[in-house]
Amino acid sequence: MAETMTLEAASYSEKGKAGSRVTLPAEQFDGIVNMPVMHQAVKAYLANQRQGTASTKTRGLVIGGNAKPWKQKGTGRARQGSTRAPHWVGGGTVFGPTPRKYTQVIPRKIRALARKSALNARAREGMVIIIESFAGFDKPSTREMLSLLDSAGVAGRKVLILTDGVKPNVYLSARNLERAHVLPYSDASTYHVLWSDVVLIEGTALGAMDAAAEDSDSTEAGSSKPKAVSSKPKAKKEKKEKSVKAVKAAKKSAAKEKKKTARKTAGKSGAKKTTASAKKKTTAKKTAAKKKGK
Repeated sequence: MAETMTLEAASYSEKGKAGSRVTLPAEQFDGIVNMPVMHQAVKAYLANQRQGTASTKTRGLVIGGNAKPWKQKGTGRARQGSTRAPHWVGGGTVFGPTPRKYTQVIPRKIRALARKSALNARAREGMVIIIESFAGFDKPSTREMLSLLDSAGVAGRKVLILTDGVKPNVYLSARNLERAHVLPYSDASTYHVLWSDVVLIEGTALGAMDAAAEDSDSTEAGSSKPKAVSSKPKAKKEKKEKSVKAVKAAKKSAAKEKKKTARKTAGKSGAKKTTASAKKKTTAKKTAAKKKGK
């Protein structure tokens, strides 16, 4: 496996003031570039842009040509059966294109790896720039966007601007610029990253500008006393366990009562059967005694 490396990028404010260099997060920028995966992703992206609506007609789809142009023999000309044959002007097309799909599906993990490799390739070239925030674009302004690109030194190059979520004002500010393209950071594909010469990433989208703040917060939290853990989750668990036990006990008692009632009904039916059989026997004996007396 390739060795990972720590990558850094220049940082600028929204007004174009240069700041200190920022260490890019190692989870997304490890310096590993996978060329075959990037090639596969770009090829699939370009193939998916094709509409596939090209269509031609074969000789069976062209209108007309049902009548024989001339008789089979006696004219001195070659025999012909239809004016819509492929060698006739206005005839059908042989093996022409028909509507089809050019879509190529790539697994999600491979797409993510290709995008990560493209960003690493630009970062290794030093062509990733972190912009602190685009919150200052309260309204569309192409002049402010041009001044920002000039201060970053990338005015004449193809620039991909990746924002933290959808920001219409930033998009409208760069829409008139021929070599600038604005996208949310989550929507950028491998093709867009490789198309650009320089990638401008908003710091809040990448999380690079908040790394120092998180470190300071963690040190402060380590010096402070730990907070007491609330006992609410334990109480909830105990309540759930009690309710489950109560339901089980109720089910067991109901089953016992059913068994008792079934036994009682079985005993009653057996007693009825025995009384009925005894009555039949006594009646049979009486009839037999009467017959003998006669």
